[in-house]
Amino acid sequence: MTLTAAPLVDGIRTTPARVRRTLPVLGPAFVAAIAYADPGNFATNFAGGARYGYLLLWVIVAANVMAMLVQTLSATVGIATGRTLPELCRENFPRPVTVGLWVQAEAVAIATDLAEVIGGALALYLLFGIPLPLGGLITGVVAMALLTLRRRRFELVIAGLFGVILCGMLAMLLGAGVSTPEAAGGLVPRLEGTDSLLLAVGMLGATVMPHAVYLHSGLTAGRLPGVDKLARARATRVDVLLAMGLAGCVNAAMLLVAAALFDGRQVETLTDVHAGLGGIAALVFALALLASGLASSGVGTYAGQVVMQGFLRRRIPLAVRRLLTLAPAVLLLAVGVDPTAALVWSQVVLSFGIPFALVPLVLLARRRDLMGSLATSTPVTAAAWAVAAVVSGLNLFLLSQAF
Repeated sequence: MTLTAAPLVDGIRTTPARVRRTLPVLGPAFVAAIAYADPGNFATNFAGGARYGYLLLWVIVAANVMAMLVQTLSATVGIATGRTLPELCRENFPRPVTVGLWVQAEAVAIATDLAEVIGGALALYLLFGIPLPLGGLITGVVAMALLTLRRRRFELVIAGLFGVILCGMLAMLLGAGVSTPEAAGGLVPRLEGTDSLLLAVGMLGATVMPHAVYLHSGLTAGRLPGVDKLARARATRVDVLLAMGLAGCVNAAMLLVAAALFDGRQVETLTDVHAGLGGIAALVFALALLASGLASSGVGTYAGQVVMQGFLRRRIPLAVRRLLTLAPAVLLLAVGVDPTAALVWSQVVLSFGIPFALVPLVLLARRRDLMGSLATSTPVTAAAWAVAAVVSGLNLFLLSQAF
């Protein structure tokens, strides 16, 4: 099928036609959505539900709304400029700022890979009894294999793995016996002490992922160049709404299952969750965790390439990059660090990286000289600044409470 600008803009007459013409644009948001359903989400969401019941459900809902806004901005920047967010930062900010942004982005990449590799290793241990360090290496190798696929096939495979996670969590949710009144109460914003704040910040870091902000612009830059930019931007909003909406369902299902099954019980690790579920539910949980670890590890490495190439105009072999980010995770597993604790703290680190990705994004997305007609409006810009302020404020408050 030959794509032209006109069908997407003027030829939308019926719902089937709209679907056919939108499908080629779909995909990037589902790759980015894996970052919102990675093993770090498993750790923070199940920990939050087990310790505090339905209390933190509002955090997941709020974080998902933020994610929709952020990912729409990132995708639109790629469409409007044909360049990635890191490339635009290099071109428009002073050299010291660019280097600083690259350094923190690499730190975030290590924290991201830590969560993803540990999650995959833990799933392999739960399913087959494979030692954690070896499981981490296997996860890294599979992620490398995913990256050898052509982009469209890569998107389809990642979307398929995302489907495994979604189906697994929804199946568990149906059998969990969730209390509807208590779940509704969890939508009221409130916290219970510093520990609940730590988990809330971790959930935010696990949902509004910094590397996904950089990645999404790279996935849309140069995609379908023959199609009108405005039409692509409109179709991308559908892509984001679908992908982020489903990712929100996954995250909410994790917390609701934990709240329904483990509230008041001693559940400290994902291994405890697996043991507490038992039977078919435990198998479904482990398979979903494995799909999450494998897919998110591949997506994380892809994002790392976008970051380095954009900020530094440097590209290193994928195998070398994979080893650089894989090594810390395997080392931690080898020395016996608790996998769940490492996952939760990695998400807190990611939360601290969000403003460094979000502030440049907002500054650039509002510039009409770069974005043309796709520049963000004043209300959207204000909403994006509010997101950055909320995330930064939570992090500063957490530091003040801790020290």
